[in-house]
Amino acid sequence: MSVLVVVGVGGMGEAIARRSGSGQTVVLADFNEETLERVAASLGGDGFDVHTRVTDVSDAAAVAALASFAVSLGPVTAVAHTAGLSPTQAPTAAILSVDLLGVAISLDEFAKVIAPGGAGVVIASMAGSFGIGRYPAEMEGALALTPTDQLLSLPFLQEGAVPNPGVAYSIAKRANQVRVQAASKAWGQRGARINSISPGVISTPMGQQELAGESGASMRAMVEGSGTARLGTPNDIANATAFLLSPEASFITGTDLLVDGGTVAGVRSGFISLPQG
Repeated sequence: MSVLVVVGVGGMGEAIARRSGSGQTVVLADFNEETLERVAASLGGDGFDVHTRVTDVSDAAAVAALASFAVSLGPVTAVAHTAGLSPTQAPTAAILSVDLLGVAISLDEFAKVIAPGGAGVVIASMAGSFGIGRYPAEMEGALALTPTDQLLSLPFLQEGAVPNPGVAYSIAKRANQVRVQAASKAWGQRGARINSISPGVISTPMGQQELAGESGASMRAMVEGSGTARLGTPNDIANATAFLLSPEASFITGTDLLVDGGTVAGVRSGFISLPQG
């Protein structure tokens, strides 16, 4: 039986497992053991074949062990990396370690085991899309191509260079997008594909926490000014992920799919004012 690996089992991760895990062996990974076991029990009770691994995505050895465990269960044909921290949840250093370094590690380690014909999806953010044109080409090139074990040593990521967790989050999510582009060659050499999805404001526990935070009013204004004028749901992301993991997307790799209800389009068209800071 083929294996689906879901890294991060928050609202989007669980929805992806439910949408794409039927008929497959599902490996769930998360840093929070309590959350991991709760989601696994729920999926198992609904008939899914579930295995779990407590994993710190910022630890290369832990992610390598996860990849080895997954491939021991069968061919790894699908990987969805959703693990991440938001600006209200963590300080700058933690966001860079989890959201930036953690994604880079997963791209490296799963490129070694992904089966021919397989595919991966990294959950980035529309925050990364707002970074397009904001960061110098040299910076984006470094984020895309610097060896993973040297990423956090880049000068522009050092203490004092990143002013707050919000900026760290934006940089990390832009790094996810360009890192996926660069990784598409290595994944392609195994006959596999890798893409990213950049969600807008999604009604997950993390999303609700952000809406209740300092930037909540601005986020709601952005949602109200978007083409759909609503919050996204975990199922919106799960459906987009299912498409990118499927054979129907066989000619799509190294790209980013905005699933943001039209927020970025509204900003770029001038209908929405992007919050500063």
